[in-house]
Amino acid sequence: MRIVIDTNVLISGVFFGGFPRKILSSVVSRKLTACATAKIVNEYEEIVQEMIDRKQGHINSNILTPLIKAMEIIEPITHVEICRDPDDNKFLECAKDSHALYIVSGDKDLLVIGEYENIQIVTAKDFCENYLSD
Repeated sequence: MRIVIDTNVLISGVFFGGFPRKILSSVVSRKLTACATAKIVNEYEEIVQEMIDRKQGHINSNILTPLIKAMEIIEPITHVEICRDPDDNKFLECAKDSHALYIVSGDKDLLVIGEYENIQIVTAKDFCENYLSD
């Protein structure tokens, strides 16, 4: 199954655990295929570094390496302008171009869309409870 992981879910999984960590672990173990673009990966890395700089745990910047290695990095083709936060359009573009079934997010600006071109936009909890088997 192909998914796109919003940055807030990645941050929650890396630093706090719970359902987001379960999703990240499934990607690293290759039970799920997470897709991203270079722009999304850059955002992941920048935000993780900001969290580390704020001393949000005892983590070094290499924490993302196994996850990023397990991800499918695509070159975006589609240009989308539908999200009320324009910065979030990159997740919709990536999901469409990678043929993902889900965008997993905690961002209200994405969640309010609900579905985009047959791509479901769901929370980490909903994704784990409904689509991720143990």
